[in-house]
Amino acid sequence: MTRPTRGRSEMSDNRESTAPDTVDVLLPWSGLDERHGPWPSNVRVHVWDGLSPEDELPPEVLGRVDLWVMPYAVPGAERLLPRLTRLRAVQSLSAGVEKLLPLLPEGVALHNGRGLHDSSTAEHALGLVLAAQRDLPQWVADQHAGRWEPHFTRSLADCRVAVIGYGSIGAAVEKRLLACEAEVVRVARRARPAKRVHPADDLARLLPDVDIAVLVLPDTPATVGLVGKEELAALPDGALVVNVGRGRTLDTEALLAEVRNGRLRAALDVTDPEPLPADHPLRTAPGVLITPHVAGGSASFRPRAERLVVDQVHRFAAGAPLRNRFE
Repeated sequence: MTRPTRGRSEMSDNRESTAPDTVDVLLPWSGLDERHGPWPSNVRVHVWDGLSPEDELPPEVLGRVDLWVMPYAVPGAERLLPRLTRLRAVQSLSAGVEKLLPLLPEGVALHNGRGLHDSSTAEHALGLVLAAQRDLPQWVADQHAGRWEPHFTRSLADCRVAVIGYGSIGAAVEKRLLACEAEVVRVARRARPAKRVHPADDLARLLPDVDIAVLVLPDTPATVGLVGKEELAALPDGALVVNVGRGRTLDTEALLAEVRNGRLRAALDVTDPEPLPADHPLRTAPGVLITPHVAGGSASFRPRAERLVVDQVHRFAAGAPLRNRFE
């Protein structure tokens, strides 16, 4: 994988271009033109990986950036926003961008990474479900302890699974669940009868008949705490709660109460708080499997992200609408 180049600029092949329609783009990686073909002649590319001081970018560069592709999973990268005084559009490589909206200057369009993480997150969600259903953490512990104590486990086949947050990632999760012979119940914030999607208001009615609840929700005012004490209490004994969306959509204290007494189980890629403190009781609660927010970060991400970025830059240079506008 190519290592990001920090704080540098690179022109397209037409280096002498000073046409009025020249556009400046700030990317997190260099060398995309080497891997995906040359940039349009009216594009001037600059590179900042988000890890180095923004002062490595000259002020005159910061003042003429039109399109910024934000570095992925770099905390604090948004600090650059106030210095990009000519900015017209921001491309995030994350699917969830709700927290960026209030930070954007007026008139700046925001585009998210919808589609980049669908397969990776869905794979991870399926992995968490299967690991929990087939007792993989116990088998790993037995392996290290030298034990050989076989027993029957739960299965995913014939389970009823609620996918709560039925967007593109939720649909990718459903595809994999169906391949494992599970029945899927689709749930979103609003009903979509034509696609058999139930509204979130129906959770209290749906959850008593669900074996597994998979949360794929964004972090918005409407979703924070959406699955709380009442929703968890509605689940049947032994049900599994999986969260690959955002940590705050699941009430941590309510979940902790349910797993401590052994009534529910959980497999979580996201938590609230996050990072989860080393001494947090969720870490040692029975029937809980935790991964550190890695569902979207598989090997499939970078090639897909590069293709999106290249396509967006070409669209921007041509004055065409960008994909994945978030409003």
